[in-house]
Amino acid sequence: MIGLGLLLIRLVIGLSFIAHGAQKLFGFGGGGGLKVTGEHFEKLGIRPGGTMALLAGLSELIGGAMFALGLLTPLAGIVIAGTMVVGILKVHGPNGYWITKGGYEYCFAVLVVAIGVALTGAGQYSLDAILF
Repeated sequence: MIGLGLLLIRLVIGLSFIAHGAQKLFGFGGGGGLKVTGEHFEKLGIRPGGTMALLAGLSELIGGAMFALGLLTPLAGIVIAGTMVVGILKVHGPNGYWITKGGYEYCFAVLVVAIGVALTGAGQYSLDAILF
């Protein structure tokens, strides 16, 4: 049952990050794509905006895919955790904890889940279990 629980966690978080990366990179699901995301990053003081938007989108897309598949899970967890740290420090942190006020509550929860899975391992239903 632990393996199934880890699979569910990995799929929800991983697929969500794939979608967020696709928003940044391709405008998927109402996202801005690289141009708009880069401009937004510039306004946040994340420079150069276009390059950082590309790196953020690729980190989310690739890190999310690796996390969902359970492939090199500690690395995938670190990538996801890193994007959440940036989100907390550059966007949500100044708004306090509660998400209802634009705070970092959600980012912090995802950060802890990513680190927890990275430390625990991907479980039996993962590529890590097959390959290693």
